[in-house]
Amino acid sequence: AIKGMSLRTAQQYLDDVCEKKRCVPFRKYTGCIGRTPQAKEFKMSQGRWPVKSAKILLGLLRNAESTAEFKNLDTEDLTITH
Repeated sequence: AIKGMSLRTAQQYLDDVCEKKRCVPFRKYTGCIGRTPQAKEFKMSQGRWPVKSAKILLGLLRNAESTAEFKNLDTEDLTITH
């Protein structure tokens, strides 16, 4: 869900997932996944709020940001690619 986002928008999105304001859409392995109206943002109907995974990803993004600052890179231009 954060592929192609900038660093700041990805961090804001994951913070919203932790607070259950926005959901993560489930495109694959959708058996027994409940429907939520928050998934309409992604043109889907099924989504969840994986708080534990979101916190781990936030830690990874924070680490990537500090590494970029250490290497004197512009942190505003960082995008998420994987």
